[in-house]
Amino acid sequence: MTSDSRVPGGPSAEAFRAFFEAVELPAALCDLGLRPRALNAAFARFCFEHGATVEQMMESVAGARVPEDGASCVVDVALPPGGVVVVELVRRGEWVSLVGRRESELMRGQLVVVEQALLEQARTEGVLLDLGRSVAEAGSEEELVAAVARGVKELFPGRTFCIRIIDARTGGLTSLYAEGRLKEGSREPLVLKRSAVEKMHLSQESIPAGGRVVVGARVPLLFEGSTGGVSAPLVASGQLYGAINLEYPATLKEEGDLLQDERVLVQLANQVAVAVKNAKLIDELTFVRKYLEELLEKANALILVANRDKKVVVFNQAVSRLTGFSKEEVLGKDVFTLVPEDEHLRLASLMAAVLRGESVPNFELRLRTKTGEARASFATSSTLTSQGEVEGVMAIGQDVTVVAQLEQRVIQAEKLASMGQLAASVAHEINNPMTAVVAYAESLLQRAMMMGSSGASDTDKLKKIMESGQRILRFTRDLTSYARPAKDKPERVQLHTVLDRAVGYCEHVVTQSKVKVERDYGELPLLSAVPANLEQVFVNLITNACHAMQPGGKVSLRTRQEGREAVVCVKDTGSGISPENLSRIFEPFYTTKTEGKGTGLGLSIVQRIVEKHGGKLSVESELGQGTTFTVRLPIPD
Repeated sequence: MTSDSRVPGGPSAEAFRAFFEAVELPAALCDLGLRPRALNAAFARFCFEHGATVEQMMESVAGARVPEDGASCVVDVALPPGGVVVVELVRRGEWVSLVGRRESELMRGQLVVVEQALLEQARTEGVLLDLGRSVAEAGSEEELVAAVARGVKELFPGRTFCIRIIDARTGGLTSLYAEGRLKEGSREPLVLKRSAVEKMHLSQESIPAGGRVVVGARVPLLFEGSTGGVSAPLVASGQLYGAINLEYPATLKEEGDLLQDERVLVQLANQVAVAVKNAKLIDELTFVRKYLEELLEKANALILVANRDKKVVVFNQAVSRLTGFSKEEVLGKDVFTLVPEDEHLRLASLMAAVLRGESVPNFELRLRTKTGEARASFATSSTLTSQGEVEGVMAIGQDVTVVAQLEQRVIQAEKLASMGQLAASVAHEINNPMTAVVAYAESLLQRAMMMGSSGASDTDKLKKIMESGQRILRFTRDLTSYARPAKDKPERVQLHTVLDRAVGYCEHVVTQSKVKVERDYGELPLLSAVPANLEQVFVNLITNACHAMQPGGKVSLRTRQEGREAVVCVKDTGSGISPENLSRIFEPFYTTKTEGKGTGLGLSIVQRIVEKHGGKLSVESELGQGTTFTVRLPIPD
């Protein structure tokens, strides 16, 4: 196409031609109707390169919108042969210049766009990678949420957002982080978009019931002043762990690309969901581990575990209380240090059997303690690795020290009972001939006394025979009475009479110990008691006092009334009782006497008898100063 060489009000055709030839860009000069008035050779080549004539190009451009005066615009022009070219229109007054864009320029612009997109993608991936490291290093759910919040701030600057973590079973809110001002009541329930739930393949059964999680067509805005937003649920292994809501405040000048933000947010949510799931699993495993450790530690049973190297790895409080050794003293030490040397062979045999996978029930073993030894009965089993290999020995048992002592004491008590029956029989057998001896001695004494001075030499001898015989008869009678089972029915008794009778029972002990008994009785009313039982109380206390003293000692019996109580004090001048023994003297089978001198049952029985009478038994003692037992009995109205 050629243009008119004369443009009204414009330069000459030669001037235009020279101008267009000098310009390398494809250009044309048009009126406001986009009809060409001049064009250069580069424009003709531009049309040819795109498979169109100048006329076809200008016909396609004719439909474009003319920009305002002084403005410009870029227009995509569809060509009849197919394809699209880009031209730029610039208006100056009544004229419009048309400049064609070449492929290199288009490619340069597209490359810039692609480069920017790649840089943004690299930045996003870098943030997600850093976030992955942060959440992996998080030691708790709070630390994890804080790390996610930092990542969201970096990925979506200027946005408000809310991170909510819930319990997958109940839907209860466990953590919340909000960047912005939340609306009232927007914390719960957690609202999920139905399309997002379907996209994440979240089944209805995995959504917690109870109204804490709601599925709807849209997600309401959580922050005041928001103009829009996107959200993504936190789903891992088909379980819901929360959601992240991202919103655009009105102060944000340019909203981001919603589709792009949603795509990145979903990518972020998938990564966070796995981290939250792992964190909750770790929390549960930690709780279960601590619970099991606490269960083993606080169990009443004795629990002891040793590994294949015979090192102690579990030593609970029950074993610690029994042996007196602290956990710190034992853990990591050889298990054989816990038993006496003569038990090493039995323990080695036990360990070998269990490490072979055999269980050994009811295995009794003596354990070393800080004060001596204890006896325990264990049931043992193997501890296994995750691959099923034996890695150690577990022993669960109970302290049978008291049971073993009880068995010995019961045997001793049975012997004493047999001896008591035998003593009663012996006393009965002695009583009959001794009655005859006393009767004949009395007869001979009367005859000697009738003989006057001729029988004086025999009188003293017969008197001694009578006194000794009567003493034997009195002792056998008292012994038989003491051994006879007591009636449980209380009666009115004079406490002083009971004390005197108890002293009579202990006459042989007093004589053998070469001590003396002093009485200091006050005025006391009658008491309601079982006489034989009270006699047993004072016989035991007087006997213990005699055993605690050296020859020449003194047992003092003192009575008095204090208010509505009758008080009896049994005091000796013995060596006293040490403080550590004083706190245990009322325990069954506990005794400080040597083997064969006592069973350790006396004082516990005495205490029980006194308490059964409604009274109290107490003791005061000081080393080297003697011991005083005080019995307080109620006085009836």
